[in-house]
Amino acid sequence: MKNLVVIVGSLIVAFAFNFFLVPFGILSSGVSGIAILIGLITPLDIGLLTFILNLPLLILGYFKLGKVITINTLVCVGSLSFFLYILPVVAVTDDILLSTIFGGIIGGIGVGVILKYSGTSGGLDIIAIIISRISNTSVGLLLTGMNGIVVLLSGFVFSWDIALYTLLSIYLTGKVIDTIHTSHIKLTMQIVTTKGDQIRKDLLQSIYRGITITEGYGGYTEEKKQILMMVVTRYETLKIKEIVRKHDEKAFINIFSTVEVDGEFAKN
Repeated sequence: MKNLVVIVGSLIVAFAFNFFLVPFGILSSGVSGIAILIGLITPLDIGLLTFILNLPLLILGYFKLGKVITINTLVCVGSLSFFLYILPVVAVTDDILLSTIFGGIIGGIGVGVILKYSGTSGGLDIIAIIISRISNTSVGLLLTGMNGIVVLLSGFVFSWDIALYTLLSIYLTGKVIDTIHTSHIKLTMQIVTTKGDQIRKDLLQSIYRGITITEGYGGYTEEKKQILMMVVTRYETLKIKEIVRKHDEKAFINIFSTVEVDGEFAKN
């Protein structure tokens, strides 16, 4: 199922490239953009360049991100190359600004979908995910920063007008990625319950997070309660609520945004 989602995401990215960005010479982000640039100024095949440039990063991803995400990345790189080959390069609009905006947004949707389902589109995505896990910095922001080199190369090789359009496209792609791929967002959950011990045991077996427990009592009923506090990712909240409701239908759950985590926090 995940591989199917990765393939669909690759199709979306290829559509954004061939119908919006490539017709105007706007480079894509990351390794694909570098491969396209080299392919345009040399006789080397872009598909082969993409594979060669991705190979060391795939090896890094295997050791740092695991086997599953690396396999999904291989599926993505292969399917993206295939879709780029079979889809014609056709400009949907004659307006370069519209192409830049929609190319960046649609490309971001494709990459965001791939990242959300435990894959990457290869290249700098792998580095961005690794850094995000150790720094609490969003993947989209990291990709935007690293892709600055693509913008500079575009300006020197082609024109600075194209470089600025490339920058706009990359920025929009990064913002859309952060909207879809939200695992870097941290939330604090406070659970007020009379079934604290049962919930604690179930949570520790199902969710790899630390739990801080304090004692309290109801201000009106004066009934003794336990308050469980956890810092989690957005993806984990649904599972935690299911566990809590299984033991205590009347439990009070308070969820609020966490600005920063300073201390031990598992990022896998």
